[in-house]
Amino acid sequence: MDYKKKNKAVLLLEDGTVFHGFAAGKEGYATGELCFNTGMTGYQEVFTDPSYYGQLMITTNAHIGNYGVKDADVESDEIRISGLICKNLNTTYSRAAGDGNVNDYFINNNKVIITDVDTRAVVRHIRDKGAMNAIISNDNTDIVELSEKLNDIPSMQGLELASKVSTKKPYFFGDEISKFKVAVLDLGIKTNILRCLSERGCYLKVFPINSSYKELNSFNPDGFFLSNGPGDPSVMKRVINTTKDITSDGKPVFGICLGHQILALSEGVSTYKMHNGHRGINHPVRNIITGKSEVTSQNHGFSIKNEDVKQNSNIDITHINLNDNTVEGISFNHKNCFSVQYHPESSPGPYDSRYLFDKFINRMKEYKSK
Repeated sequence: MDYKKKNKAVLLLEDGTVFHGFAAGKEGYATGELCFNTGMTGYQEVFTDPSYYGQLMITTNAHIGNYGVKDADVESDEIRISGLICKNLNTTYSRAAGDGNVNDYFINNNKVIITDVDTRAVVRHIRDKGAMNAIISNDNTDIVELSEKLNDIPSMQGLELASKVSTKKPYFFGDEISKFKVAVLDLGIKTNILRCLSERGCYLKVFPINSSYKELNSFNPDGFFLSNGPGDPSVMKRVINTTKDITSDGKPVFGICLGHQILALSEGVSTYKMHNGHRGINHPVRNIITGKSEVTSQNHGFSIKNEDVKQNSNIDITHINLNDNTVEGISFNHKNCFSVQYHPESSPGPYDSRYLFDKFINRMKEYKSK
Protein backbone atom coordinates (compact mmCIF):
# COMPACT_ATOMS: atom_id res chain seq x y z
CA MET A 1 0.00 0.00 0.00
CA ASP A 2 1.22 3.49 -0.82
CA TYR A 3 0.85 5.49 2.41
CA LYS A 4 0.71 8.71 0.39
CA LYS A 5 -2.67 7.68 -1.08
CA LYS A 6 -4.24 8.39 2.31
CA ASN A 7 -6.85 5.63 2.16
CA LYS A 8 -9.35 5.92 5.02
CA ALA A 9 -8.99 3.79 8.14
CA VAL A 10 -10.95 3.26 11.34
CA LEU A 11 -10.39 2.38 15.01
CA LEU A 12 -13.35 0.70 16.74
CA LEU A 13 -13.37 0.12 20.51
CA GLU A 14 -15.37 -2.61 22.21
CA ASP A 15 -17.62 0.02 23.86
CA GLY A 16 -18.66 1.16 20.38
CA THR A 17 -16.53 4.30 20.23
CA VAL A 18 -15.15 5.03 16.75
CA PHE A 19 -12.12 7.06 15.69
CA HIS A 20 -11.12 7.78 12.10
CA GLY A 21 -7.74 8.06 10.42
CA PHE A 22 -5.81 7.02 7.34
CA ALA A 23 -4.14 3.84 6.17
CA ALA A 24 -0.47 2.90 6.45
CA GLY A 25 1.53 -0.28 6.87
CA LYS A 26 0.05 -3.55 5.65
CA GLU A 27 -3.42 -3.52 4.16
CA GLY A 28 -5.94 -5.27 6.40
CA TYR A 29 -7.11 -5.26 10.00
CA ALA A 30 -5.70 -6.07 13.44
CA THR A 31 -7.23 -6.74 16.86
CA GLY A 32 -6.09 -6.78 20.46
CA GLU A 33 -6.20 -4.96 23.75
CA LEU A 34 -5.77 -1.23 23.25
CA CYS A 35 -2.94 0.35 25.27
CA PHE A 36 -0.80 3.47 25.11
CA ASN A 37 2.91 4.13 25.56
CA THR A 38 4.15 7.54 26.71
CA GLY A 39 7.74 7.27 25.47
CA MET A 40 9.07 9.96 23.14
CA THR A 41 11.80 7.63 21.81
CA GLY A 42 12.44 3.91 21.64
CA TYR A 43 9.46 3.10 19.43
CA GLN A 44 11.25 0.27 17.62
CA GLU A 45 12.16 -1.38 20.92
CA VAL A 46 8.50 -1.10 21.95
CA PHE A 47 7.23 -2.60 18.68
CA THR A 48 9.51 -5.64 19.06
CA ASP A 49 9.03 -6.21 22.82
CA PRO A 50 7.40 -9.66 23.25
CA SER A 51 5.50 -8.35 26.30
CA TYR A 52 3.28 -6.35 23.90
CA TYR A 53 2.07 -9.47 22.10
CA GLY A 54 -1.70 -9.32 21.58
CA GLN A 55 -1.96 -5.55 22.01
CA LEU A 56 -2.74 -2.59 19.77
CA MET A 57 -0.32 0.22 20.51
CA ILE A 58 -1.18 3.93 20.67
CA THR A 59 1.89 6.15 20.75
CA THR A 60 1.22 9.35 22.68
CA ASN A 61 4.21 11.12 21.12
CA ALA A 62 2.96 13.10 18.11
CA HIS A 63 5.69 11.99 15.68
CA ILE A 64 6.62 8.37 15.02
CA GLY A 65 9.27 7.34 12.52
CA ASN A 66 11.36 10.52 12.55
CA TYR A 67 14.59 8.59 13.17
CA GLY A 68 13.64 5.53 11.13
CA VAL A 69 14.46 1.97 12.09
CA LYS A 70 17.72 0.13 12.58
CA ASP A 71 18.26 -3.61 12.44
CA ALA A 72 20.18 -3.62 15.74
CA ASP A 73 17.50 -1.75 17.71
CA VAL A 74 15.20 -4.69 18.34
CA GLU A 75 14.15 -6.68 21.40
CA SER A 76 13.14 -9.76 19.42
CA ASP A 77 13.23 -11.02 15.85
CA GLU A 78 9.94 -9.43 14.73
CA ILE A 79 7.28 -6.82 15.52
CA ARG A 80 5.21 -8.14 18.44
CA ILE A 81 2.41 -5.57 18.73
CA SER A 82 -0.77 -6.44 16.85
CA GLY A 83 -0.93 -3.04 15.17
CA LEU A 84 -0.08 0.64 15.55
CA ILE A 85 -2.22 3.77 16.02
CA CYS A 86 -0.36 7.08 15.75
CA LYS A 87 -0.85 10.76 15.01
CA ASN A 88 1.92 11.60 12.54
CA LEU A 89 3.80 8.84 10.73
CA ASN A 90 7.06 10.02 9.22
CA THR A 91 8.18 8.05 6.17
CA THR A 92 11.38 10.08 5.87
CA TYR A 93 13.93 9.93 8.68
CA SER A 94 16.93 11.94 9.80
CA ARG A 95 19.27 9.31 11.29
CA ALA A 96 22.20 8.59 8.99
CA ALA A 97 22.62 5.14 10.54
CA GLY A 98 18.99 4.18 9.89
CA ASP A 99 18.23 1.09 7.81
CA GLY A 100 14.75 2.08 6.64
CA ASN A 101 11.47 3.81 7.43
CA VAL A 102 8.74 2.70 9.80
CA ASN A 103 6.05 2.27 7.15
CA ASP A 104 8.13 -0.18 5.10
CA TYR A 105 9.16 -1.89 8.33
CA PHE A 106 5.52 -2.62 9.19
CA ILE A 107 4.73 -3.76 5.66
CA ASN A 108 7.69 -6.17 5.74
CA ASN A 109 6.47 -7.50 9.11
CA ASN A 110 2.88 -7.86 7.83
CA LYS A 111 1.49 -5.38 10.37
CA VAL A 112 -1.28 -2.77 10.08
CA ILE A 113 -0.96 0.94 10.90
CA ILE A 114 -3.59 3.65 11.08
CA THR A 115 -2.34 7.22 11.28
CA ASP A 116 -3.67 10.78 11.48
CA VAL A 117 -5.81 9.65 14.43
CA ASP A 118 -6.65 12.05 17.28
CA THR A 119 -4.50 10.02 19.66
CA ARG A 120 -5.03 12.48 22.54
CA ALA A 121 -8.77 11.81 22.39
CA VAL A 122 -8.22 8.04 22.25
CA VAL A 123 -5.85 8.07 25.21
CA ARG A 124 -8.20 10.27 27.27
CA HIS A 125 -11.02 7.83 26.52
CA ILE A 126 -9.25 4.65 27.63
CA ARG A 127 -7.53 6.47 30.49
CA ASP A 128 -11.00 7.11 31.92
CA LYS A 129 -12.77 3.94 30.76
CA GLY A 130 -9.85 1.54 31.19
CA ALA A 131 -8.03 -0.78 28.82
CA MET A 132 -10.32 -2.56 26.37
CA ASN A 133 -10.22 -4.58 23.18
CA ALA A 134 -10.32 -2.82 19.82
CA ILE A 135 -9.95 -3.37 16.09
CA ILE A 136 -8.16 -1.25 13.51
CA SER A 137 -8.80 -1.57 9.79
CA ASN A 138 -7.36 0.23 6.80
CA ASP A 139 -9.12 -1.69 4.03
CA ASN A 140 -12.67 -1.95 5.38
CA THR A 141 -14.45 0.78 7.34
CA ASP A 142 -17.81 -1.01 7.70
CA ILE A 143 -18.51 -0.73 11.45
CA VAL A 144 -21.02 -3.58 11.51
CA GLU A 145 -18.58 -6.03 9.94
CA LEU A 146 -15.74 -4.86 12.17
CA SER A 147 -17.95 -5.21 15.27
CA GLU A 148 -18.58 -8.86 14.42
CA LYS A 149 -14.82 -9.49 14.21
CA LEU A 150 -14.20 -7.59 17.44
CA ASN A 151 -16.78 -9.65 19.34
CA ASP A 152 -14.63 -12.76 18.79
CA ILE A 153 -11.57 -11.32 20.54
CA PRO A 154 -11.00 -12.74 24.06
CA SER A 155 -10.35 -10.51 27.07
CA MET A 156 -6.76 -10.10 28.19
CA GLN A 157 -7.84 -11.14 31.68
CA GLY A 158 -7.46 -14.90 31.87
CA LEU A 159 -5.44 -15.06 28.64
CA GLU A 160 -2.17 -16.99 28.53
CA LEU A 161 0.10 -15.48 25.86
CA ALA A 162 3.66 -16.14 27.00
CA SER A 163 3.78 -19.50 25.22
CA LYS A 164 3.15 -17.65 21.94
CA VAL A 165 6.45 -15.75 22.20
CA SER A 166 8.69 -18.11 24.17
CA THR A 167 11.51 -19.88 22.33
CA LYS A 168 10.61 -23.30 20.97
CA LYS A 169 14.08 -24.75 21.56
CA PRO A 170 16.81 -23.97 24.11
CA TYR A 171 19.63 -21.72 22.93
CA PHE A 172 22.80 -20.16 24.33
CA PHE A 173 23.75 -16.50 24.66
CA GLY A 174 27.13 -15.05 25.65
CA ASP A 175 30.63 -16.40 26.11
CA GLU A 176 30.94 -20.06 27.10
CA ILE A 177 33.97 -19.34 29.30
CA SER A 178 32.15 -16.70 31.36
CA LYS A 179 32.39 -16.82 35.14
CA PHE A 180 28.68 -17.42 35.77
CA LYS A 181 26.08 -19.69 34.21
CA VAL A 182 22.44 -18.59 34.29
CA ALA A 183 19.39 -20.65 33.34
CA VAL A 184 16.80 -18.32 31.79
CA LEU A 185 13.11 -19.27 31.69
CA ASP A 186 11.86 -17.50 28.57
CA LEU A 187 8.37 -16.06 29.04
CA GLY A 188 8.96 -13.51 26.27
CA ILE A 189 12.44 -12.20 26.99
CA LYS A 190 13.86 -8.95 25.62
CA THR A 191 17.26 -9.25 23.94
CA ASN A 192 18.77 -6.41 25.96
CA ILE A 193 18.22 -8.35 29.19
CA LEU A 194 20.42 -11.08 27.79
CA ARG A 195 23.01 -8.48 26.77
CA CYS A 196 23.05 -6.92 30.26
CA LEU A 197 23.66 -10.30 31.88
CA SER A 198 26.25 -11.34 29.28
CA GLU A 199 28.16 -8.07 29.72
CA ARG A 200 28.48 -8.89 33.42
CA GLY A 201 30.14 -12.24 32.83
CA CYS A 202 27.17 -14.58 32.41
CA TYR A 203 26.83 -17.46 29.99
CA LEU A 204 23.11 -17.99 29.43
CA LYS A 205 21.01 -20.94 28.40
CA VAL A 206 17.51 -19.80 27.45
CA PHE A 207 14.81 -22.42 28.01
CA PRO A 208 11.26 -22.69 26.58
CA ILE A 209 8.35 -21.81 28.82
CA ASN A 210 7.31 -25.44 29.39
CA SER A 211 10.74 -26.49 30.70
CA SER A 212 10.85 -28.20 34.09
CA TYR A 213 13.09 -27.30 37.01
CA LYS A 214 15.05 -30.50 36.33
CA GLU A 215 15.72 -29.39 32.74
CA LEU A 216 16.81 -25.90 33.80
CA ASN A 217 19.01 -27.27 36.57
CA SER A 218 20.68 -29.74 34.19
CA PHE A 219 22.64 -26.72 32.87
CA ASN A 220 24.23 -26.61 36.35
CA PRO A 221 23.55 -22.87 36.63
CA ASP A 222 24.78 -20.49 39.31
CA GLY A 223 21.43 -18.72 39.22
CA PHE A 224 18.01 -18.62 37.59
CA PHE A 225 16.32 -15.78 35.71
CA LEU A 226 12.57 -15.42 35.09
CA SER A 227 11.86 -13.11 32.15
CA ASN A 228 9.27 -10.57 31.13
CA GLY A 229 6.39 -11.57 28.86
CA PRO A 230 2.74 -10.99 27.91
CA GLY A 231 -0.63 -12.11 29.23
CA ASP A 232 -2.32 -12.87 32.55
CA PRO A 233 0.18 -14.44 35.00
CA SER A 234 -2.49 -15.99 37.21
CA VAL A 235 -3.42 -18.64 34.62
CA MET A 236 0.17 -19.87 34.16
CA LYS A 237 -0.16 -22.72 36.68
CA ARG A 238 2.62 -24.91 35.26
CA VAL A 239 5.12 -22.04 35.28
CA ILE A 240 4.11 -21.11 38.83
CA ASN A 241 4.71 -24.69 40.00
CA THR A 242 8.06 -24.81 38.20
CA THR A 243 8.99 -21.56 39.91
CA LYS A 244 8.23 -23.08 43.31
CA ASP A 245 10.81 -25.77 42.52
CA ILE A 246 13.31 -23.19 41.27
CA THR A 247 13.02 -20.97 44.36
CA SER A 248 13.47 -23.96 46.67
CA ASP A 249 16.85 -24.73 45.09
CA GLY A 250 18.80 -22.18 47.14
CA LYS A 251 20.52 -20.57 44.16
CA PRO A 252 19.82 -16.88 43.40
CA VAL A 253 16.66 -16.11 41.43
CA PHE A 254 15.98 -12.80 39.67
CA GLY A 255 12.65 -11.95 38.01
CA ILE A 256 11.59 -9.02 35.83
CA CYS A 257 8.02 -7.95 34.93
CA LEU A 258 6.03 -11.16 34.27
CA GLY A 259 8.82 -13.05 36.06
CA HIS A 260 8.26 -10.75 39.06
CA GLN A 261 4.54 -11.56 39.04
CA ILE A 262 5.19 -15.30 38.73
CA LEU A 263 7.57 -15.19 41.69
CA ALA A 264 4.90 -13.44 43.77
CA LEU A 265 2.25 -15.97 42.73
CA SER A 266 4.57 -18.83 43.72
CA GLU A 267 4.47 -17.46 47.29
CA GLY A 268 0.69 -17.07 47.42
CA VAL A 269 0.46 -13.40 46.43
CA SER A 270 -2.41 -12.59 44.05
CA THR A 271 -2.27 -10.52 40.87
CA TYR A 272 -4.92 -8.27 39.34
CA LYS A 273 -5.71 -6.55 36.05
CA MET A 274 -4.87 -2.85 36.23
CA HIS A 275 -7.19 -0.10 34.98
CA ASN A 276 -4.68 0.91 32.32
CA GLY A 277 -1.30 -0.45 33.32
CA HIS A 278 2.08 1.26 33.16
CA ARG A 279 3.70 1.70 29.75
CA GLY A 280 6.40 4.23 29.01
CA ILE A 281 9.93 5.35 29.86
CA ASN A 282 9.18 7.94 32.52
CA HIS A 283 7.73 6.12 35.53
CA PRO A 284 9.21 7.17 38.90
CA VAL A 285 10.03 4.39 41.36
CA ARG A 286 11.45 4.72 44.88
CA ASN A 287 13.93 2.21 46.21
CA ILE A 288 12.79 1.78 49.82
CA ILE A 289 16.14 0.32 50.89
CA THR A 290 18.30 3.21 49.64
CA GLY A 291 15.71 5.99 49.59
CA LYS A 292 16.74 6.88 46.04
CA SER A 293 14.32 7.35 43.15
CA GLU A 294 14.71 5.84 39.68
CA VAL A 295 13.28 6.89 36.33
CA THR A 296 12.12 3.58 34.90
CA SER A 297 10.84 1.95 31.75
CA GLN A 298 7.65 -0.05 32.25
CA ASN A 299 5.27 -2.25 30.33
CA HIS A 300 2.67 -4.18 32.29
CA GLY A 301 -1.09 -4.43 32.51
CA PHE A 302 -1.14 -6.68 35.60
CA SER A 303 0.29 -6.09 39.07
CA ILE A 304 0.70 -7.91 42.35
CA LYS A 305 -1.67 -7.00 45.17
CA ASN A 306 -0.20 -4.63 47.74
CA GLU A 307 -2.29 -6.00 50.60
CA ASP A 308 -1.23 -9.60 49.88
CA VAL A 309 2.45 -8.66 49.96
CA LYS A 310 2.07 -6.71 53.20
CA GLN A 311 0.36 -9.67 54.85
CA ASN A 312 3.06 -12.13 53.75
CA SER A 313 5.84 -12.24 56.34
CA ASN A 314 8.17 -13.99 53.89
CA ILE A 315 8.22 -11.07 51.43
CA ASP A 316 9.70 -7.60 51.81
CA ILE A 317 8.66 -4.70 49.58
CA THR A 318 11.78 -3.08 48.08
CA HIS A 319 10.37 -0.66 45.48
CA ILE A 320 7.21 1.45 45.20
CA ASN A 321 5.75 3.32 42.22
CA LEU A 322 5.59 7.01 43.09
CA ASN A 323 2.58 7.66 40.84
CA ASP A 324 0.13 5.17 42.33
CA ASN A 325 1.99 3.36 45.17
CA THR A 326 1.82 -0.03 43.46
CA VAL A 327 4.50 -2.55 44.41
CA GLU A 328 7.43 -2.40 41.97
CA GLY A 329 9.93 -4.66 43.70
CA ILE A 330 10.06 -7.47 46.25
CA SER A 331 12.62 -9.66 47.97
CA PHE A 332 12.07 -12.98 49.75
CA ASN A 333 13.55 -13.08 53.25
CA HIS A 334 13.42 -16.89 53.44
CA LYS A 335 14.69 -17.67 49.92
CA ASN A 336 17.42 -16.32 47.65
CA CYS A 337 15.01 -14.45 45.36
CA PHE A 338 14.20 -10.88 44.31
CA SER A 339 12.32 -9.22 41.48
CA VAL A 340 11.12 -5.93 40.01
CA GLN A 341 8.07 -4.98 37.98
CA TYR A 342 9.94 -2.55 35.72
CA HIS A 343 12.73 -2.94 33.13
CA PRO A 344 16.29 -2.22 34.35
CA GLU A 345 17.74 -3.19 30.95
CA SER A 346 16.06 -0.19 29.31
CA SER A 347 17.70 3.22 29.42
CA PRO A 348 15.35 6.05 30.40
CA GLY A 349 17.41 7.08 33.43
CA PRO A 350 19.63 6.28 31.50
CA TYR A 351 21.13 3.68 33.85
CA ASP A 352 19.24 4.25 37.10
CA SER A 353 18.27 0.60 37.52
CA ARG A 354 21.20 -1.35 36.06
CA TYR A 355 22.45 -1.99 39.62
CA LEU A 356 19.84 -4.76 39.84
CA PHE A 357 21.87 -6.90 37.43
CA ASP A 358 24.94 -6.28 39.60
CA LYS A 359 22.91 -7.34 42.64
CA PHE A 360 22.10 -10.63 40.90
CA ILE A 361 25.78 -11.13 40.04
CA ASN A 362 26.81 -10.45 43.65
CA ARG A 363 24.30 -12.97 44.93
CA MET A 364 25.73 -15.60 42.59
CA LYS A 365 29.25 -14.74 43.81
CA GLU A 366 28.14 -15.19 47.41
CA TYR A 367 26.41 -18.49 46.63
CA LYS A 368 29.47 -19.87 44.81
CA SER A 369 31.79 -18.85 47.63
CA LYS A 370 29.91 -20.94 50.21
